[in-house]
Amino acid sequence: MRQYLWYLGFHYILKRIDAMLNLEELFKARRDTRHFKKDPVPDEVIEKALAAGHAAPSVGLTDATRYYVIRDENVKKEIKKVFEEYNSKAAALIENESQKALYNSLKLEAIVDAPIGLLVCYDRSVLNNFTIGTIASNDTIKFSAVCSVQNIWLSLTEQGYSMGWVSILNYYKFKSLLGLPEEIEPLGYFCLGKPATDYEQQPMLQQLGWKNKSSKPHVTEVSAVNKYPEHANEPGELNYTDNDLSAELQRLIDDKTKPVGSLGLLEVLAKQLGMVFNTPKPEIINPHIIVFAADHGLAQHGVSNYPAEVTRQMVNNFLEGGAAINVFCKQHDIALKIVDAGVNYDFAPNRNIINCKIAKGTASFINGPAMSNAELQLCFEKGAGVTRSIYQTGCNTIGFGEMGIGNTSSASILMSVLCKIPLIDCIGKGTGVENEKLNRKTELLQQAIANYSGQADMLSYMAYFGGFELMQITGAILEARNKKMLILIDGFIVTVAFLCAYLINPSVKENAVFCHESGEKGHKLLLKWLDSEPLLQLKMRLGEGSGCAVAFPIIKSAICFLNEMASFESAAVSNKIQ
Repeated sequence: MRQYLWYLGFHYILKRIDAMLNLEELFKARRDTRHFKKDPVPDEVIEKALAAGHAAPSVGLTDATRYYVIRDENVKKEIKKVFEEYNSKAAALIENESQKALYNSLKLEAIVDAPIGLLVCYDRSVLNNFTIGTIASNDTIKFSAVCSVQNIWLSLTEQGYSMGWVSILNYYKFKSLLGLPEEIEPLGYFCLGKPATDYEQQPMLQQLGWKNKSSKPHVTEVSAVNKYPEHANEPGELNYTDNDLSAELQRLIDDKTKPVGSLGLLEVLAKQLGMVFNTPKPEIINPHIIVFAADHGLAQHGVSNYPAEVTRQMVNNFLEGGAAINVFCKQHDIALKIVDAGVNYDFAPNRNIINCKIAKGTASFINGPAMSNAELQLCFEKGAGVTRSIYQTGCNTIGFGEMGIGNTSSASILMSVLCKIPLIDCIGKGTGVENEKLNRKTELLQQAIANYSGQADMLSYMAYFGGFELMQITGAILEARNKKMLILIDGFIVTVAFLCAYLINPSVKENAVFCHESGEKGHKLLLKWLDSEPLLQLKMRLGEGSGCAVAFPIIKSAICFLNEMASFESAAVSNKIQ
């Protein structure tokens, strides 16, 4: 009996060793396939592969991965059109002509050729309720779907089939094309079938000379930790108000060849500019607008009309010069800088972007804080660092813009809790949400406030409900005040960031120009709370710092009349009768 048990144990060990060897071979055999035979794929192969995908780890047992199988040739052709549009755009970005020619020669998809298309998605509506494992990052439901993809791929390989991952797609258009529900987010489109080649037992892109895969994994052992600073350095009080300068500026303004006060807010603005720059002849030098961009975990709940990936897409649009802010900055000769404060994307190191990434987006604040207190302090520091670097170029005028799907929700809650204004008065359309969707957005934000269990102080509120871009703008505004710079404030979201800076150091208001009153519902109320008057009322609600750029000529007009307009004496014009 003992010998029999020993035999069974030994046989089991041999089977395990054999299975391990087969698994190693399976890892090496898995290929990102682009060339397929026309052989049909049996249903049992698909069923076995999807069962393997379903067996993959799922964070908090959310079971959020969804699968769509596509066999229809017409549907495939329409999907290929979406691919070709983005593929052409990708090719256009390659500057090296020989590399561009090689890229165009590559077969990067097999959408029409492969017998089956498989769409793997995740259902973000699971985040509407508390989910274990998603508090630090909502991306864990996406990562679970990636685990599922790997299981499917290995299962297909073991059965003699394979897949090819098509990622060069506009997923927003792709989602609309297939009529996917709003809460369903595509992870990737996969071409599936019997491989026509083994690519000489190497990755296809390596076989075709595009790039070599590294021979070994990159591994770094971490033996120490870096600690976030416990406290950010809060700016000290600055008091540069000079009664003599104030009186001189008012005298100069009143002595221009015009009735006293007849230039309205331009006169108020001219005096403010003189006080900020500490001179009766102010001058704008090397003006900049800085757009801070970051993703928000809350966006997974559908509070915007646009998917979260639009944040990254718009940042690329800024970098390529195609956005409204690019056009306006070019029109008025304003330098534009883009800051990655926390976009859920890895931008290439050679892109003209300032890397201040805290993380790939905040966590959803529905059931927990968006960021830690340490991350909040780091935001202040990184924002201040951006301002210092711009100041060192000789800049004395800095405007702020933002980009982040979901950030109007963050701004609305911050305004409500910091100003003690009812939430319903702070919530607006954002990217244009209306009717039932606006009601859903309101319910979610009310739920978030109801779930809040932190301290009732401003820094705790900022960490819990803030966004990385909002808090970095706050730090940047505080440092701009320290550097005695003119601060241009854009619309609702940047004004909320200013509110946070103002509550930390009220003197920032002396340097701030509120460029416009946006069409966002809460902005007018917030400007009234701050006792501030905007320069423009154009019903804009774009963000990006666009209001700063559009208002810039008015600011220059204030300086021009102060510095260049004749006085009654110099023009030999009679002043009013005393």
